[in-house]
Amino acid sequence: MAGDLTHILESWEFDPDNQVRIIRAEDGREVLQIRQPLGIEQYELDGRPDGKTMEGRECYLDVLQDKLQEHIQAGGSDEGFQISRDQFRVLQNEGVIYYYRYLILFQIGDFERTVRDTEHNLQICDLVGKYAESEEDKNEILQYRPYILRMYAIAKAMISLHQQLKAAAKEILESAIEEIENMPNIDTPAFQFERIRSLKYLRSTLTQVLEQKSSPLDQLKQQLDSAVEEENYELAAELRDRIRTLKKEFEL
Repeated sequence: MAGDLTHILESWEFDPDNQVRIIRAEDGREVLQIRQPLGIEQYELDGRPDGKTMEGRECYLDVLQDKLQEHIQAGGSDEGFQISRDQFRVLQNEGVIYYYRYLILFQIGDFERTVRDTEHNLQICDLVGKYAESEEDKNEILQYRPYILRMYAIAKAMISLHQQLKAAAKEILESAIEEIENMPNIDTPAFQFERIRSLKYLRSTLTQVLEQKSSPLDQLKQQLDSAVEEENYELAAELRDRIRTLKKEFEL
């Protein structure tokens, strides 16, 4: 039957411990795939996650930033520039697919691309917060800014730690904590929840950075490598579970 995906799904059985892979597509580019219980998702590693371009630009954020610059050049300032409800919906949907991708990128330790994607969504927050014509639209996006900033800061700090730049990691985390503490209040349950939880995780991570020579995740990975070398598979399985749990804690 045309369109039947059975043979594709059977070629990669669902395994909760082996859900992510990067493969080379027919044209040579690498793509990110996630095996779900009932299907497979595929993301581009670079550009928009769905591989689309928007009005000749890489993403819709670029389109609106171009429109803003054109408005400023024409009128001498950004006064009067607005993001309409329709434009907001397109931008919001773009932010969602970037969110789905950076969750997976964080899981597999691709912190450079995690920083890139979270930075993209932080720029969406900035643009919407300043220019959306609807306060409802602003709150709908900005209520998640603490979470996005937390993921951005932790990924960026992990890059610094891998480069043995502990002071830089400390500064990144402290800056994110201060920014979240100073965010204007948004009267939604999501904002209150994400603000409290993000501060908790950032402070916990900062404490670990200050107290330990390497990150908790790196330490567990080192212990896992040793356990495998010693053929202590029971300990290795336990360490894999702890690594998976730690990664999920940062994501949630």
